[in-house]
Amino acid sequence: MVPKANVLGVGVSAIDLAQGTRLILEAVRQNRKGYVAVTGVHGVSEAQSDSEFRSILNSAFLNTPDGIPMSWVGRFQGFKTMDRVYGPDLMLELCAASIDGSIRHFFYGGAPGVAQALRSCLESRFPGLSVCGTYTPPFRALNLEEEAHLVAVVKNLQPDIFWVGLSTPKQERFMAAYLHKLPVKIMIGVGAAFDIHSGRVRQAPYWMQRTGLEWFFRLMQEPGRLWKRYLINNPLFVARILAQFTGFRRYPIVD
Repeated sequence: MVPKANVLGVGVSAIDLAQGTRLILEAVRQNRKGYVAVTGVHGVSEAQSDSEFRSILNSAFLNTPDGIPMSWVGRFQGFKTMDRVYGPDLMLELCAASIDGSIRHFFYGGAPGVAQALRSCLESRFPGLSVCGTYTPPFRALNLEEEAHLVAVVKNLQPDIFWVGLSTPKQERFMAAYLHKLPVKIMIGVGAAFDIHSGRVRQAPYWMQRTGLEWFFRLMQEPGRLWKRYLINNPLFVARILAQFTGFRRYPIVD
């Protein structure tokens, strides 16, 4: 059982990148089924007003500390080795660990052309990597015909790791709904990793990632889309965390 830090009622796995990579590889090799959510301030904030989404996060095989504030909270709660497990980094680690072709990867999501570009970039970066397929969904829920087509494609290709790049909370809802519809082992929602590793979006400098300032870098890139997420949710997150730490409000973890 992986220990969890309580971040506003969301159980965030108290792990680091090496542990997250090892646990996922073990799950694949043991033919386990489950989904992995990479969760930062945005995901935890969304869960505050949506109990169904909070349950989806708390039911994940792993709910990794995608944002550095998650690991700060975990360390405050006594998980001294807990560290950021950033979606793009997790993708690179798992690709590097499977260059022998023993694990088959599938990329689902992104704007038209992004999943295929991601496949080309990662196959070039990791010779021997087995990417068995890609799928670009419409910007809405799949209809019955599209769902049947996706199931048929995945059944034919038999991927081990099914990567989902739809952004939070859409990707987590998709994984929870499709985990038992698709013949895959582990599903991982990594959001911006599709755009970052395909070269479509620039990644924040390392020092900004480690100091909790990546949000500012992303806001400067996409202010129209992200202003509400960061300028409203971030201060609310700080206020809620202070309320949790001081005991002013309780946030129990409920599956």
